[in-house]
Amino acid sequence: MHSMDINSLLAAIPAILIAIVFHEYAHGKVAYMLGDPTPKYQKRLTLNPLNHLDPLGALMFIVVGFGWAKPVQVNPFHFRGDRRKGMMMVSLAGPVMNLVLAYLGAVGLQLFGTSNWYVGSFFQSVVLYNIVLAVFNLIPVPPLDGSKILAGLLPAGQAHIMQNLERYGTMILLLLLFTGIIGRILWPVVQVIYSSFMYLSSFALL
Repeated sequence: MHSMDINSLLAAIPAILIAIVFHEYAHGKVAYMLGDPTPKYQKRLTLNPLNHLDPLGALMFIVVGFGWAKPVQVNPFHFRGDRRKGMMMVSLAGPVMNLVLAYLGAVGLQLFGTSNWYVGSFFQSVVLYNIVLAVFNLIPVPPLDGSKILAGLLPAGQAHIMQNLERYGTMILLLLLFTGIIGRILWPVVQVIYSSFMYLSSFALL
């Protein structure tokens, strides 16, 4: 993934855009459904990549294999019901969307992957990048989704632990990225999910 040729890059770029855009759209849509108008006001309830793209995050996807988009801002004080559960649902929405897209990409790969090199490479990229984005975001380090999900699972009296960690989150995340620790944790999980989705999607051929 670190040394893609031009053909692979042409297939990877639209797959990365799909993964990023749908991930952020899912966050915004669930927040809006829970009563928060912030994503709508900030024009994040759209599939237009320009509204979601972080250029550096997209470049990191291509260079190192994982990256990020422009985060959707939400205001949990607008949520109906339990705000902590609401934030957990919003945070889960992005990774869940990516896993759904990855499975659909696997089905597409099974059905159409042998038609030509570009179609096969595109669907393979859809599967891989969506799994990577889902697993990467589930790491419980701020500002990733996993930290907000964990905060929602912790007892109310302990949720401040993740909030206090936020000031150091970006520094910790960059340290984990550039020391390769995240890669050693992430890739085995990605490979298991990839293999599972390819196996399950093979039934689409029956």
